[in-house]
Amino acid sequence: MRFSKKTMAAMLAAAMIVSAVSACGSSSGSTGTTAAATTTAAAAGSSDSGAAMSDSDRIISAAQAGKVGNWGLGNEYEIFALLTKYGQENKFLSQAFDMDGFDDDSITLASAMTYNELGLVKNSYEGGYGYGDTVGIIDMNNEGVAMLEDNLFTTKAFAEANPNTVKAFVSASMKGWKYACENPEEAAQIVFEAGSSVSSDHQAYMASEVKKLCETDTNGNKVTDYGKMDENAMQQTLDLAKQYIKLDDSTAAEKLKSLTLDDIRSTAYWTDASAGKFDAPEKKDVSIQLKWLPQAQFMGYFVAKAKGYYDEVGLNVTIVSGGGDIGETTAVNNGTVDFGVTWVSNLISANAGGMDLLEIAQVYQRSGLVLVYKK
Repeated sequence: MRFSKKTMAAMLAAAMIVSAVSACGSSSGSTGTTAAATTTAAAAGSSDSGAAMSDSDRIISAAQAGKVGNWGLGNEYEIFALLTKYGQENKFLSQAFDMDGFDDDSITLASAMTYNELGLVKNSYEGGYGYGDTVGIIDMNNEGVAMLEDNLFTTKAFAEANPNTVKAFVSASMKGWKYACENPEEAAQIVFEAGSSVSSDHQAYMASEVKKLCETDTNGNKVTDYGKMDENAMQQTLDLAKQYIKLDDSTAAEKLKSLTLDDIRSTAYWTDASAGKFDAPEKKDVSIQLKWLPQAQFMGYFVAKAKGYYDEVGLNVTIVSGGGDIGETTAVNNGTVDFGVTWVSNLISANAGGMDLLEIAQVYQRSGLVLVYKK
């Protein structure tokens, strides 16, 4: 079956939206807005004149033309921080779950994940738009507004009651991530055979890009300790979350302001897991819920299962796809599953709203969000 560009892109983009919806509260509701349209085509960053523009000029002119796109629903916080940096209003054009708006020029700066929509924009495989090197990107990491994404979490209560289970799961999972990053083509094939939600070509592309997110920090430095929690990157994520997440419930909003890193994460489990300091797991049959369907975004867990790493530490692991009726933060909080994968901002929002979740490993070391434009 051959999917259209719109269908393929929509399936992929929904991965982020599902996780955002699962968080408690709502964003500051500024989608679908258009700024004064007096800017010329050149100032708006059109392909005819964009090559001579600096990134700062491109951001300002696109913002003033109302042509910065984002999906919203929790994915917009880095965009808000970027617009604030350049003195622009925190408004964006509501972007559909495909890249057609970028393709038809209704969006000048379109949001894209490096491992997902950017691949569709650049490549010509199934579902791709085939722009190749004729596009450029504005990277949230380089702009200093990066927020950390995919992590591994459980509840504080589960971790306290089952410390060896948590450490064993972290140990085997990070072993899976290490192998996946060292062998991305094999990892992509393992995910594809597990019930891939995308084409094999796109899985391979995703694996190569996810590897970069796991092995490079927000400052461009190489990371060799898979799952480590960089204190500065974590704090920046929390600070930006406090500034840009808007919660309707006043109690949740007040709690958000008071949250510290100790309220959302513990490094102890990862530290002991990395050193092999754990005994037999208290609970052997455990489950983890992803944010979306099987794809290389989550390749470490599929590799750990396929290679028998979970078996080695005495765990029988069930991997549950995301995208269902219950989001990953809710599923973990209510005990439907034991572990979950979510963005740090989602966990922050969920805890502000009354959940008691605990990050135990940070898989992605940098943000995968970029704004893509035509050169």
